[in-house]
Amino acid sequence: MTKTLQNKTRFVYIQAAGLKGWRRHVCIARLLRRSLAWGLPFIFAWLASAYAAETTQSLVSAKAPNVAFYYQDALPVDELQAFDAVVIDPARARLPDAGAAPHTSWFARLDLASWKRSASDAAGQAVMSGIQVLWDEGYRGFLLDDGVQADAGGSDDGMLALMDAIRDRYPEARLMLRNHIALARARAGSLYALVVDSLYHRPGGFAGMMGKTPDGLRDGLLGEIRQLQSEFALPVVAVDYCLAGDKACRRDLARRLQEDGVQPFVTAPGMGIVGTGRIEVMPRKILMVQALGRDQSLDQSVGVIGLSMPLNYLGYDVQYLDLNSKDLPANIGSDRYAGIVVALNQQAPKAGIWRQWLLARIREGMRVAVIGNFGFPLDSAALAALGLEGVPGKVAPGSLPQVVGKESLMGFETLPSPDARDVVGVRAGSADASLLRLAFDSYVYDAAALTSWGGYTLTPYDVVFLDALREYRLVFQPIDFFRQALQLPEMPVPDVTSENGRRLMFTQVDGDGFVSRAEFSSAADEFSAEVLYRRILTKYPVPMTVSVIEGEIGPEGAYPELSPKLEPLARKIFALPNVEIASHSYSHPFFSWQIDNRTGKRIKPFHQTPEEAADPFSMDIPGYEFDLDREIFGSIDYINQRLAPPGKRVEAMLWTGDTEMRPLALRKAAQAGVLSINGGNTVITKARNSWTNIAPYGVAKDDDPDAYQVYAATMNENVYTNDWLGPFYGFKRVIETFAMTDEPIRFKALDIYYHFYSATKKASLAALEHVFDTAMKQPVFPVYTTEYIKRVLQWRRVSVARDGDRWIVRSGADLRQLRWPGAGVPELAGATGVMGYKPGPGGLYIHMGGDEASFRIASAGKQGLPYIQEASGFVRNFQRQGRGMQFELGGYYKPFVQFADMAGCVSSVADGSRGSGRSAGRVDVAGNAAKPVVYHSIRVHCE
Repeated sequence: MTKTLQNKTRFVYIQAAGLKGWRRHVCIARLLRRSLAWGLPFIFAWLASAYAAETTQSLVSAKAPNVAFYYQDALPVDELQAFDAVVIDPARARLPDAGAAPHTSWFARLDLASWKRSASDAAGQAVMSGIQVLWDEGYRGFLLDDGVQADAGGSDDGMLALMDAIRDRYPEARLMLRNHIALARARAGSLYALVVDSLYHRPGGFAGMMGKTPDGLRDGLLGEIRQLQSEFALPVVAVDYCLAGDKACRRDLARRLQEDGVQPFVTAPGMGIVGTGRIEVMPRKILMVQALGRDQSLDQSVGVIGLSMPLNYLGYDVQYLDLNSKDLPANIGSDRYAGIVVALNQQAPKAGIWRQWLLARIREGMRVAVIGNFGFPLDSAALAALGLEGVPGKVAPGSLPQVVGKESLMGFETLPSPDARDVVGVRAGSADASLLRLAFDSYVYDAAALTSWGGYTLTPYDVVFLDALREYRLVFQPIDFFRQALQLPEMPVPDVTSENGRRLMFTQVDGDGFVSRAEFSSAADEFSAEVLYRRILTKYPVPMTVSVIEGEIGPEGAYPELSPKLEPLARKIFALPNVEIASHSYSHPFFSWQIDNRTGKRIKPFHQTPEEAADPFSMDIPGYEFDLDREIFGSIDYINQRLAPPGKRVEAMLWTGDTEMRPLALRKAAQAGVLSINGGNTVITKARNSWTNIAPYGVAKDDDPDAYQVYAATMNENVYTNDWLGPFYGFKRVIETFAMTDEPIRFKALDIYYHFYSATKKASLAALEHVFDTAMKQPVFPVYTTEYIKRVLQWRRVSVARDGDRWIVRSGADLRQLRWPGAGVPELAGATGVMGYKPGPGGLYIHMGGDEASFRIASAGKQGLPYIQEASGFVRNFQRQGRGMQFELGGYYKPFVQFADMAGCVSSVADGSRGSGRSAGRVDVAGNAAKPVVYHSIRVHCE
C-alpha cells in the first residue's frame, strides 16, 4: 500500500470514528467500497479487521461490568456499591449484607499461591473446602489468584482442573481469573472476566514507589489481550496502581487503560482505597474536626449549628471528630472524603500531633477548609507548608483599622469590625486569593482566603455569637465558600426535601399534654386529646405520626386514676387509618446528658445551681428509677400490647426533652425495630433570619450507622410560644420558617411538629389549624414521618459516580429525588431510571424511576419524549416503552401526575372496576391516607 493511499484511507477511517450510530456505519461501508474501487483488496481486509476489532472492543466495553478491588478490612460499602462487582479479601473483610448494596456482586479473592506450590490432592481438597465455607457465607463469585504475574509463564493445568471442579460443584458460581491469558482463552465461556495487572505500574518498588512496566512487555500483553477480545466477548479488567493520595494519577491512568481497550481499575498498593475505573466515585463524606468543651454536647457545637447544614445541602454527609475524645483517624483519603473542615476556636489539644496529621493530609491532596483557627501555631515552617506568607512585626498602638479588600462571600450575615486583638499575622500566598484583607496602618493581613489546598476564614470572621441576641451569625457565605475551598464538583445531589418535584410534608405529634384539659368554653373540661382528635386528626386527611407518653396515660404512670379514660382515647386515635403510631417514652426525660451512655441509667450531677436542681429530670412517677430500656423497649411494648389496633404497631420513637440523644439511646431504638427522630433547631423566621437557625438533616453521634440522629425538619410550637409562656398563637410563625427553608433554596421538607397541649388553648388550636390550612394549599407531597426518616438514612449512603459525561446514581428504595445544580436537563433518550424533571428552588429536580439511574446532562429543549414533570404520589415500576411509558401511581392525598412534552401522546389510567379515564397532560387518581398505598396503573401511549 502506498503512503498516499494509507493516509487517504486513515483519513476517511478517522472521519468515521468521529461519527455515531448509523452515520458511522454508512461512512465505513462507503470507505470499504472505495477500497475495492481502488483495486486494493488488502485495504478492504485491513479496514474490515480494524473495524471489526474496534466494534468488538466497543461492544465488550459496553457490556463489561465496572469491577473494583478492595483487599483491606473496614469495607467502604457506600462508595464501593457504585461498582457492579467488587473483589474483596475474605480473610480481612466480611461479606456485606445483601441489602447494603443491592446492585453489587461481591467476589471472594482466593489466594491460591500456596496451593500451586504444594500441588497435592490434599491441598486441592483444602481449597474446595474453603470455597464451600465462602459459598455458605453467601459468596457467589470468586477471583482465582495464584500469584502468577501477567508476564510469567507456567502451566495452567492445575488452575484448569480447579476451575472445572468449582464449576461442577457450583454451576451458578461466577469466576474471574488473574493473569492466565491462555487459560482464559480455553475457558472463556466459563469466566465472568479476566483480570490482568500492572500494565503500567508495579507496586513494591523502592521506598513505596512503583516500578514501571517495560513498554515492550506491555505491548506484548496488550497484543495477547486484543487477540483474546477478537475471539471472545470476554471482559478484560486491567488493575494498575498509583500512590494513594494521587487522584490525578488514577484518573489519567484509567483513561489510558480505556484507550488501550481494557476495563480499568486503578488503585493503590495494598488495594485499600476506592480506586478509579471506567467510573469515578464522587466522595460524599466530609470530616468535621472540632474540640468540644468538657460539658459541651455535639448538638450544640459550631460545626453542627453553623456549618453542617450547608454541607448537607451540597450533598455531603458530615462525620465528626472531637480532638478531646478521639484519636486522629487513618484512611482519610480523597477516595472517600471530599474534604476536611477544621472548626476550632483555639489551639488544638496535642497541637504538634494535630499539625503533623493535618499537613500530611494536605500533602496527600486532601482539600481543607479552616474555620476559626488552624489549631497550631503558624510559625515559619507551618506557613511554608501551607504556602502562606507571614506578616512581620506587630500592630502599632493606636493604628486605625481598615478593610482593604472584601469579596462578596464575606459579610454574609454580619461583618465584625477589625480589632487588633484578633490579628493573625498571615497573608495569602502568590497562588492564593484573598477574601478579606484588613490593615492597621501599614500592617496588612488576610483574615480569609482561598488557597491552593483549600481555604480559611479566621476568628472572628467565621461564625460569631451575638450575646445580645443569644444567637450565631455567619460572617461568610458557607455554600459558596465550601464549594470553592473544597473544590466540590458539580454533581447530582441526592435530595430528601422533595419527591417528583414536590416538597415533602409530614406531621409529628409529641405526646406531651394528652392528659391536659381544654381551657376554652366550646371544649370545656375535655382532654386535649379529644379536642385534637376532632379538630385536627380527623379533619385533615393526611398522614400523621402520633405518639403518647406511657407515664402520662398508662396504669403504671403518674395518673393511674385517669388511665381508664385515657387509654380508650389513645386506642381511638391509633385506630385512625391516617395515624402512624409512635412512642414518646415512658417518663419523658428532659436532660439526655444525664443518661449514662454505657448503662442507660441516670447520672446525677455533682454540681448544680439551685435553678438547675429545681428542674425535674423527667416526669415524677412514684417508685420509678430511670432506665433507658424501660423508656424505649418498655414503652413500645406497652403501646403494642394495650393501645395498638390489630395490624398496627409502633413504628417510631419521638425523642423527648432536650433531644440531644446519647448514642446508646439511638442504638436501642434501632434494636427495638423502630425509626427515631427529633432534635435540631430549625426556627429561622424574619426575626431570627440566620442560616444558623436551620439545622442539618441529622447528626452522627459516632461511627455506628445506628447512632445517627435524624433531626426534625422544623421545630415545634413550644419554641414559637416562648416555652409555652405565650403568645399562644405564636406557632403561626412557623409558616415563615416553611417559606424561608423553601425559597430561594429548599433546605428542608415541610414538617408540622407540635404537642397535644396545642389543643388546650383557643389561640394555639386556631394557630395549628391555620398552619395546616396554609400548608395544604402549597404544592406539597404528604408522607408519614417514618418515610421521611428512611429518606434521610438512605441519603447518607447514596453513591454518585461519573462515567465520562454520564452520571450513575444508586440510592435506597425510598429516595428517588435528585437535584442538579447546574445548567441543562437529563437527556431522556439515553437515560435509564429517569422519569422526568422539573425546575425548582436551587436547581433542577430529577425524578428517579427506581433506586438506580444513569444519564447525561444535555442542553435544555424539547427532546421528543414525554416525561413526568411532577407527581404528588409515589411512582413505582416505571418503564419506558418506545416513546411511551408505563408505571403505577399511588398516594395519600389527592395524588396526580403531570406530564410534559405530550405532543402526539395520550395517557390512560386503568383502575379495576372503575374502568379507565383519559387526559392529555395530567392524571388524577383516588388517594387514601392509610397504609398500604393503593396503586393505579397508568400508561402513556404515543403515536
